[in-house]
Amino acid sequence: MNQSLYLGLLSLLFFMNSFSQQTMGLFTNTSDAFDGYTLFGPQDSMETYLINNCGEKVHSWTSTYLPGLSSYLLENGVLLRTGRITGMGGGSGIVEMLDWNSNVIWSHSVSSTYGRQHHDIELLPNGNILLIVWDERTQVEVAQAGSSTTQSSINSEQIIEIQPDIANGGAMVVWEWKAWDHLIQDTNNTLNNFGVVAEHPEKIDINFLNHNNSDWLHINGIDYNAEFDQIIVSVHNFSEFWIIDHTTTTAEAATNLGGTFGRGGDLLYRWGNPQAYGQGTANDQKLFLQHHTHWIENGLTDAGKILLFNNQAGTLNNQNYSTVNTVSTPVDINGFYTYNGGAYGPTDFDWTYQAQVPTDFFSNIISGVQRLPNGNTLICEGVGGRFFEVDTNGTTVWEYINPVNGSGPMTQEDAISDNNVFRCTRYTPDYAGLAGQTLTSQGYIEIGSTFSFLLNAWLMPIIIAWISSCS
Repeated sequence: MNQSLYLGLLSLLFFMNSFSQQTMGLFTNTSDAFDGYTLFGPQDSMETYLINNCGEKVHSWTSTYLPGLSSYLLENGVLLRTGRITGMGGGSGIVEMLDWNSNVIWSHSVSSTYGRQHHDIELLPNGNILLIVWDERTQVEVAQAGSSTTQSSINSEQIIEIQPDIANGGAMVVWEWKAWDHLIQDTNNTLNNFGVVAEHPEKIDINFLNHNNSDWLHINGIDYNAEFDQIIVSVHNFSEFWIIDHTTTTAEAATNLGGTFGRGGDLLYRWGNPQAYGQGTANDQKLFLQHHTHWIENGLTDAGKILLFNNQAGTLNNQNYSTVNTVSTPVDINGFYTYNGGAYGPTDFDWTYQAQVPTDFFSNIISGVQRLPNGNTLICEGVGGRFFEVDTNGTTVWEYINPVNGSGPMTQEDAISDNNVFRCTRYTPDYAGLAGQTLTSQGYIEIGSTFSFLLNAWLMPIIIAWISSCS
């Protein structure tokens, strides 16, 4: 074909798009995108979808619960997901396993025994699962800890490790960590937890935030480091992430002694907002209500660094924009973190993605991020259900907008509403959990996608690239 024919196709593309406007589905898919399958669960849908890079559905699972909120495809092909129990509020209640045909092979809830499970879970190498669970504390308990509340109770947080019993149902709790066991305050010297907050960054200042809202800490993400046997949690309301020791026993985790790192359940490391432990001002704050704080896996670019979605990064500039960042923690080969007083290092991010026009990229809540095997980064801009992949230069090489809300798939060209997504995950074509499965296209999820939209997502980048290479 000659250049004039390509120019003709390009003209046809613009002509066809002049009569219609794409609002959802696949917008961009270039040769620089990492090929794979993207898993996501629309926040108001009981369906979990798997799409290819062409934006076509290749599989889906159906649950009886809305997501609550994360989901993962395991190496054995099982979908591990959280669900919302009716009447318990958003992001809460149950964890379940579905086989490839959506049959429930296991489910469990700790809500009646421990508290409301919410947001995120983490599968451990031994098959156990870490849960984020509310830890309700009465007004009297808050007073005994050196604070006060206008609420009848507040919700602190605990991490519960359960051992699923797949064969018989249910699960056994095998490990616990409670934030409430590691408090400090500097207002009442008659209490056991009295101390100088600025001298004890390993402790949690119960008075850093007031308790006029019952949701005190709001942990929204959890990850596990098998090399160090450590857990990282994203503490939304403190605008920090914390790292704790998982080598402890449950008894040790309630104290400041024991475990490989000798601190029991006290914080091994924290970062994002040194005001939370009396070692900084508002100008030193780096994180703003972040989500999906996790270690980059071995074998990937920047392995071992912390990757996160910084939701309200524009706060200090009085602007609504988000960023994606990596943080290099001051950790040695044995998992010990350097601390020489003051605020924990580093002083800034190691890498930042920000839109050229910062306010073009913003999600004030939810959202996630993933480092891909080719070095690119997959971003879930949760509010508005936008997934996009950027290369190391910040160029968008793949983009998709979730076309599903609580009423099901929406119609192309319609105004989008209520299509939020907590997080999305890209799996490689050779991922063990996809082995032996049929992954042929089942068409687009959205209703009414047209040939012009296909051209827009697929052929326009190719045509433009070919033309630009011609003399």
